[in-house]
Amino acid sequence: MEVLEKPNLNTREKRPEWLRVKLPAGGKFKELSELIENKNLNTVCAEARCPNMGECWSSGTATFMILGDVCTRSCGFCAIKTGKPVKGLDWDEPNRVAAAAKTMGLKHVVITSVNRDEREDGGAPIFAETINRLRHEIPGVTIEVLIPDFRGSRSALDIVLNVHPEVLNHNLETVPRLYRRVRPQAKYERSLEVLRNAKQAGLRTKAGIMVGLGETPEEVYKVMEDVAAIGLNVFTIGQYMQPTKMHLPVEAWIHPDQFKAYKEIGEAKGIEHVESGPLVRSSYHAERHV
Repeated sequence: MEVLEKPNLNTREKRPEWLRVKLPAGGKFKELSELIENKNLNTVCAEARCPNMGECWSSGTATFMILGDVCTRSCGFCAIKTGKPVKGLDWDEPNRVAAAAKTMGLKHVVITSVNRDEREDGGAPIFAETINRLRHEIPGVTIEVLIPDFRGSRSALDIVLNVHPEVLNHNLETVPRLYRRVRPQAKYERSLEVLRNAKQAGLRTKAGIMVGLGETPEEVYKVMEDVAAIGLNVFTIGQYMQPTKMHLPVEAWIHPDQFKAYKEIGEAKGIEHVESGPLVRSSYHAERHV
């Protein structure tokens, strides 16, 4: 198949037409911004500079980021702050997330986090408590968690699996060849094992990658085969966009036709649903993935 992508000199002015999005605005966006700030919460929408933030926030949905706003890892694509987190866990955070979600009238909630590699449990107990508090405050709520790899700790993963979120998401982010450059503190096989264990526990599973980092279509197809073999339910593919000049450059702008091809090929390989498009991110249209 023809590779529908073009090399890019990584200037923001050269961003193609199909990647231009409206700036966040509107009453609902302002209301949600104030609510998040008043509850002393973080969202991955803002921290990771998601291009869909305006659309999602204006419709009253958001992805809450727990365990603080400082990550112990330094992935080359990510805009979240790297450093040493404040010692200990914020046990009131689950209450604040649940209260905010209830105020927003949410029926589906997405929870993600920074990495907390300084802890043996990786912060997994806060994931579990947040799920429990959400269910207590919002009867009938469905929950997706986008979790870290917990450094391969099965006991930490089990803390999350045992409270049975409706969707267990763990992103692969890129193809194996690029891990050293893109995710230097992660391991491809370890991430696959997280998804495999979640699937074996009976959970609905989800994962995603970014493209435009220098991968080939053939490498993307191989990742699809790997996750299809696990029985993955949902796979997301979106365009990588450099958040700052300090981050990895964009190697290629992937054409929308290539994203369409990825969707068709991924579903033909046995993945139940592939969400593939230039602006697709892990939590985009998450309510449709339950």
